[in-house]
Amino acid sequence: MPRKWSKEVTGHSNAMDTKPHIFESHDPRAIAKSLKHSAEESHRRKSSPYRSAMSMLTFYINRAGKNLPDSQRDVLEKTKDELRALFGKPAGA
Repeated sequence: MPRKWSKEVTGHSNAMDTKPHIFESHDPRAIAKSLKHSAEESHRRKSSPYRSAMSMLTFYINRAGKNLPDSQRDVLEKTKDELRALFGKPAGA
């Protein structure tokens, strides 16, 4: 089976490295805290930590596509709200 480039990007992007299997967690706050930490610690990102973290989350949701169970998609959508709260951004920002 060919290697998945999206898996490599999710774990080790040019912008930041994420904790292994973090997107499989069922705790939106834990995912958000991990993404926030990864984004703030990265010296390779080109945009703000908030934008980098949100971009990585959105990238994962989009790449998982139809293969992502509805329950996990709901967790990841809630993670967006948690990220906004952790970074002090208004809802929908």
